[in-house]
Amino acid sequence: MAVSGYELGRARAASDPDQVAPTPPPIAARGPRDSFAPAVASAAPAVVHVKVTSVARSAFPGFGGPDAVRQGTGSGFIIEPDGLVLTNNHVVENAKEITVTLKDGRELPAQVKGRDPKTDLAVIKLDGAGPFPVATLGDSDALSIGDWVIAIGNPFGLDNTVTAGIVSAKGRAIGAGPYDEFIQTDAPINPGNSGGPLLDENGAVVGINTAIFSRSGGSIGIGFAVPINMAKQLVPQLQKDGHVTRGWLGVTLQKLTPDLAETMKVEPGRGALVSAVTPDSPAAHAGVAPGDVIVRWNGTAIDEHASLPSLVASTPIGKTVEVEALRDGARRTFSIMVAKLEDESVAEAESETPSRGRWGLGLQDLSPDDRKQLGLERSTGVGVANVAPGSPADEAGVEPGDVVLEVNRHAVASSQAVRAEVGKTPSGQPLLLLLRGQDGSNRFVALKA
Repeated sequence: MAVSGYELGRARAASDPDQVAPTPPPIAARGPRDSFAPAVASAAPAVVHVKVTSVARSAFPGFGGPDAVRQGTGSGFIIEPDGLVLTNNHVVENAKEITVTLKDGRELPAQVKGRDPKTDLAVIKLDGAGPFPVATLGDSDALSIGDWVIAIGNPFGLDNTVTAGIVSAKGRAIGAGPYDEFIQTDAPINPGNSGGPLLDENGAVVGINTAIFSRSGGSIGIGFAVPINMAKQLVPQLQKDGHVTRGWLGVTLQKLTPDLAETMKVEPGRGALVSAVTPDSPAAHAGVAPGDVIVRWNGTAIDEHASLPSLVASTPIGKTVEVEALRDGARRTFSIMVAKLEDESVAEAESETPSRGRWGLGLQDLSPDDRKQLGLERSTGVGVANVAPGSPADEAGVEPGDVVLEVNRHAVASSQAVRAEVGKTPSGQPLLLLLRGQDGSNRFVALKA
């Protein structure tokens, strides 16, 4: 059995009075923590309970089954005195009616102002006279692993439940979307906490509680929150436009593992490996190729591949940036003009693009990990993120979670490619899709305009 130096020293001291046991190394103290009550008291009045009524499409559309009315619940917090509330997209998605309960007991109707499925954020507006109590927004970048954090929400419908824990990790990618940079915490988070605030010790919001890892449905000490600094960047667009406009590069990225780094003769542990380049994209026009390792974007070093999508997304449309990459061990510099990433979500705005307005399809590009899990080829398929109720896609039985393999008998590997094929479909003609269902089987469906 291995024995530490400290334990060995204690053993010697017990048998030899001339031996003195070494002093154990000091542990950095965080100072006394008497109570989280002041932090909770300052933040709790702005935390709200969100109750949602939604209509779900029948599971048997071909047999004329009725739509189902569903009740959902979540949390949120007020960020503007006029009643603007920040919550999760999945809490209010497909909402037909929203009722918000304040800490003082008032119940007010609310309307969705904007949603962003890619980050699972949404803003809703209370229908009532203000001013309302407002949460203080903190700085999620200032968090350190091991810092205390506090979660407030409505788990299982229990209003204003407070739990505490520490920051377990930062920048965590869990496969929820292309912009995963979650704060991981062991503060207990349960169903109904979604959309509620994660606070620092001073009661300032540092995150929006969004997801948990659990085999039972309850908290096992692994929860995830969207950093508040990410939300700060998106809220103005959601409030004004109802959706988020992002920059687009046109590459598929993957993690640069030590084995890949050795093979490609680059330094391990930093950079984003380009596994595919979308034709006719900004990256393709600039000369970026599969196998390039992007190490710097517009002057910012890329230490983790997951950080690059957020940097690209936040770059103004039309701006030309300098991008440094390694190819076969040699450094190259590209000048790339950032294009607009077409919105692939349903959002609240009525899009006129063929892939949304005409057919009702909300699309999502698949990552290499997604394709691997689905058993797809390296550059095959586009995910169906959502389907507009009553749309041609809805009537044809297309479901969220399906994968589009072909459009009009042409293989597709990106939402951009789907739009291109959809745009070629003559007005009044049906759209033929080859789909891979969630059960792994393929099927053709015809969407009638």
